[in-house]
Amino acid sequence: MGWTKESAYTSPHGTPSLWLYVTLPVIAANCSRRGEESSKEKPNQAGLPQPQWRASKKHSSQTQDCYPAHHDLQDSCKLFAPPCSFRCLWHQLVEQWMMASLLQDRLTTDQDLLMMQEGVLMRKVRSRSWKKLRYFRLQNDGMTVWHARQSGGREKPSFSISDVETVRKGHDSELLRGLAEEFPLEQGFTVVFHGRRSNLDLVANSVEEAQTWTQGLQLLVDLVTSMDQQERLDQWLSDWFQRGDKNQDGRMSFEEIQRLLHLMNVEMDQEYAFSLFQTADISQSGTLEGEEFVQFYKALTKRNEVQELFENFSADGQKLTLLEFVDFLQEEQKEKDYAPDLALELINRYEPSDSGKLRHVLSMDGFLSYLCSKDGDIFNPACLPIYQDMTQPLSHYFINSSHNTYLVGDQLCGQSSVEGYIRALKRGCRCVEVDVWDGPSGEPVVYHGHTLTSRILFKDVVATVAQYAFQTSDYPLVLSLENHCSWEQQQTVAQHLTEILGEQLLSEPLDGLLPTQLPSPEQLRRKILVKGKKLETLELDVEDEDEEEQECDLEQQQESELEPEPEPQEPFLQSKDKKKKLKPILCPALSALVVYLKSVPFHSFSHSKENYHFYEISSFSESKARNLIKEAGNEFVQHNTWQLSRVYPSGLRTDSSNYNPQELWNVGCQMVAMNMQTAGLEMDICDGLFHQNGVCGYVLKPDFLRDVQSSFHPERPISPYKAQILLVQVISGQQLPKVNTKEKSIVDPLVKVEIFGIHADTARQETNYVENNGFNPYWGQTLSFRVLVPELTMLRFVVKDYDWKSRNEFIGQFTLPWTCMQQGYRHIHLLSKDGISLHPASIFVYISIQEELETES
Repeated sequence: MGWTKESAYTSPHGTPSLWLYVTLPVIAANCSRRGEESSKEKPNQAGLPQPQWRASKKHSSQTQDCYPAHHDLQDSCKLFAPPCSFRCLWHQLVEQWMMASLLQDRLTTDQDLLMMQEGVLMRKVRSRSWKKLRYFRLQNDGMTVWHARQSGGREKPSFSISDVETVRKGHDSELLRGLAEEFPLEQGFTVVFHGRRSNLDLVANSVEEAQTWTQGLQLLVDLVTSMDQQERLDQWLSDWFQRGDKNQDGRMSFEEIQRLLHLMNVEMDQEYAFSLFQTADISQSGTLEGEEFVQFYKALTKRNEVQELFENFSADGQKLTLLEFVDFLQEEQKEKDYAPDLALELINRYEPSDSGKLRHVLSMDGFLSYLCSKDGDIFNPACLPIYQDMTQPLSHYFINSSHNTYLVGDQLCGQSSVEGYIRALKRGCRCVEVDVWDGPSGEPVVYHGHTLTSRILFKDVVATVAQYAFQTSDYPLVLSLENHCSWEQQQTVAQHLTEILGEQLLSEPLDGLLPTQLPSPEQLRRKILVKGKKLETLELDVEDEDEEEQECDLEQQQESELEPEPEPQEPFLQSKDKKKKLKPILCPALSALVVYLKSVPFHSFSHSKENYHFYEISSFSESKARNLIKEAGNEFVQHNTWQLSRVYPSGLRTDSSNYNPQELWNVGCQMVAMNMQTAGLEMDICDGLFHQNGVCGYVLKPDFLRDVQSSFHPERPISPYKAQILLVQVISGQQLPKVNTKEKSIVDPLVKVEIFGIHADTARQETNYVENNGFNPYWGQTLSFRVLVPELTMLRFVVKDYDWKSRNEFIGQFTLPWTCMQQGYRHIHLLSKDGISLHPASIFVYISIQEELETES
């Protein structure tokens, strides 16, 4: 009995619970027997128990201990009558077995998957010059693909199915299209990964082989995507068993258990570990098999801090009645008046026992399930869908924006790729940048001018935008067009935009009317707007002047209106003498496509107020914007209530590093353009803000940043409200990933809480580190912050591995807006540097927000 070698797999992302095939019969017998015992112990099953409040229980065991106290596994499984946790486990395992059964059935019957398990030689393509044969094979677990230099060679992991976002056909691969003369596109396909990992381009030996792998991989990706949280946890647990079972005999000795603990980031007293091992070894075989390992894991992951919290509100320590759960939601979770209705809803959602649901009570298992769910998350689930007013002018929103979107590397020698647009658009970006230059054969190209970055065709960029513009968000997309083309190729640019984008392109004012303010995101749904230079005003567009008059005024308007924006690498930043020698720099066809977003140079806020219109937009370098914030912060705020501003990174950031967008948001700048290819704190803040509101790329600014007469100044804020005191009790951590891949290396985790907002609110504090425990560390420390302007505050929770010799290493993080934060006992589910879930890694915190007392001011 136990895991079989066929299901072995060593990917760090786990596999579905194939082990259920072996453990189900044993668990079924145990559940039946223990269920009978439980019903004998609790004969009274009729009606709801009378609530009997009791004082908070005092525990002899110290919750500060990093490891669970020794306990009787049998006792820990007893719940209120009639179901027990084994019966609940039985129902869960049946569901999980069905998922595992589905996968196992596909692996043994689906022809594509059977062929993939046999393996095949394919050509791996990295560039025009790097194309090498590699042998790829789907492992028997159905969850990992390994590769070798040749058939029968030494195999090593290539990728996990859980890392794959989608599979594209050869026609959709930018790289393979460039090799179409060498390889038929029908034989190629691309594996696209989550995050910033480079795509994997492969060319099969035949069209049939390519179809086998594209269809088979997509089938597996869809299966993994459909897994719920519990199924992913079981996948993760099954993987750990495989990694710990060194000799792959389907059972684990104590020596293997010790090795597993090191792999799982736990350093535990050997005597205590052995006591857990012996308790779980029901068969007394000296090894742990299927169900026994489940019991060992259950003992290892016992959450004392959650058990204590549960018992503080439970009169009998076995269940929470409806009234007790309502008390918890009101007192601790701050759910207020709707707590009674919410309590019923949560019991129905998270209580695993049908009997418990009928009796409106919540078991410890259900309580923990709630705390680990979206409802128990620090991020308010009400902020996940589109919940904000989307009918206000564009200038009233922060807009998710990208800088030099075509680059996937640095600014000097990096690769230009349509993949940059795909990634930005799929993460909800609503303003992408296109630097377009004259190209060979009359076809404009996109690249970072006067650098060694590679070049891509403008028409390929437009086709990519047309395909992906509205896959993540229906709200308007802005093409920030940096035009460096000759008159002739500008006409080609206009032609491509018109023909490829079709009805998606907004080429005239809505309803043909002259507006008095910018339209709203709702009015512009599924429309693409061009931002760029324009020959005439919107008023003249609407009045539709005759063509002769426009042509007569053309040269004069170009001289007076078309000063270049202060973007770096602008080719027209030349002396007046040189400029006079240039041909007219903007053709009417391209000018006509700019409607609401006419680019104009910035001189001063008073100049903009007196000379510019609401549909005109200025761009600022990060240094220029920072200086304006210091010199005229309130004027900047007022300017951004009626006109759009775009801020771009310094030209000195050749490594594609980022600046902190928060200081620009503080004055209401809508388009703060980021180098999205570069992970780090700055992108965490950006992603954190735009994670809300359906990831639609638009976030409504606070009311004081939308009032044209606002007196707000981020450097000198005067709030009409009292300062807020934020208390963050960092309680514990769960299953933190290893930083060092060495087997015996174990993290020493600490938690840093960072506040970003106006300068006066920005602060950082951190806990002490817990030595040698990344599995279930306990901190129990409270951090305090004073915040004046919570509407502009972002919180970043980052877990690091303490290192006294060097810089602390990053483990995981989560960033969110203050306005989306839930109070009470909450789990924070950690993300990687690339923003990918590190499930099941999390930290458990208690959040409390209080008004500052008068004596504290």
